[in-house]
Amino acid sequence: MSIPVLPTISTTFIVLSAITVAIGWYQIKQKKIEAHKKTMMTAAIFALIFFIIYASRTIFIGNTSFGGPENIKIYYTLFLIFHIFLATTGAIFGIITLITGYKNKLIIHRKLGPITSVVWFFTAITGVAVYLLLYVFYKGGETTSVIKAILGL
Repeated sequence: MSIPVLPTISTTFIVLSAITVAIGWYQIKQKKIEAHKKTMMTAAIFALIFFIIYASRTIFIGNTSFGGPENIKIYYTLFLIFHIFLATTGAIFGIITLITGYKNKLIIHRKLGPITSVVWFFTAITGVAVYLLLYVFYKGGETTSVIKAILGL
């Protein structure tokens, strides 16, 4: 079995991001504010590294379509769309949460932080599931443009 390097690396960074978010959440519960700030910035950097690798691969190589059985392709596609929605929502919430924390708008930050964290955890979990479905459980399909990979057009 051959596991592709770039998707493996990018998935690793999204997992590292989720782990550091969990650590940051624990730190703030312990009132370790400075450690929390550094950890959450590290989580954001891990997420940014993921995005740079993912976007670069998408632009220069393309995306891999689902190569599993045809009878479950619709379920994979619905799951992928759910993951993309979560990832987009998590990224937007993440940016807003970082900005509100950085600007000391703590009322908003404290309300948004836990929601953002949970969305990000689900983003990471579903991202790993997409990775497993594309490269581990089934042999990836053709590598092609994003629209063709997602919608099969």
